Amino acid sequence: MLRELIDKIYLEREMNRRKKGKERIRFFISEAGKCPRNIFFKFKSVPAEEIEPERLRIFEEGEIIQQRILRHLFSLGIVRATEIEIPPHELISGRADAVISFTEKNLSELGITKEGDVEVGIPYVLEIKSISGKINSKRLPIPEHINQLQLYLHYFKIKKGILLYLNKDTQEIHEFILEYDKNLVEKILEWFSKLKEKIELNVVPIRLSDWPDNWQCKNCEFFEICKIAGEKEILWEKLKEEIQKLERFS
Repeated sequence: MLRELIDKIYLEREMNRRKKGKERIRFFISEAGKCPRNIFFKFKSVPAEEIEPERLRIFEEGEIIQQRILRHLFSLGIVRATEIEIPPHELISGRADAVISFTEKNLSELGITKEGDVEVGIPYVLEIKSISGKINSKRLPIPEHINQLQLYLHYFKIKKGILLYLNKDTQEIHEFILEYDKNLVEKILEWFSKLKEKIELNVVPIRLSDWPDNWQCKNCEFFEICKIAGEKEILWEKLKEEIQKLERFS
């Protein structure tokens, strides 16, 4: 009984969120390097499959973890700002979790004496990510997360950032300090620009090469329509015709 009621709350909340969704005109920084088709379908407001309540609770847990970590960092006196929007941009929008910095007093109070681990007086962009399962730290940081952090460093003109991972199952924490990589940022921005062209020309991008085994495919809300589209690029109008044919015979 309670399970059904709780599931209903999550599903109704998600439905209301989708109804209030605005027409997409910009990319989100968090989409950097992710499946181009998924992003294309979101720009075209393609009806998405219903997300299971379990997944919605997983998303919510990630937000709770972020708030919990930030609360602890605030108590240490190293947080300078949170939820910071990048400067207005015609192509991309995004909001970083936090900007932190350390003073000599901070380090003394925290008992940090190792030289080279932390630089005093410079800002760091902080991105907090929650992960689950048995994690091989050698596979971290995740490329999409690196892309995201690099874009924040670019738009905030900050030289260093930190990716902080917390494993929801084991409560392990892994952190990675990354320096601004101009070449990588240029490649990411070029990737976004090319995807924008396809969206404007109504050309559905090619499918991921490792479909359907890619982790993004596992729970994709556009899995079926992507399957119909096939492996190669296809005109959006042509794909809509294919979908309508299937609907008539279903």
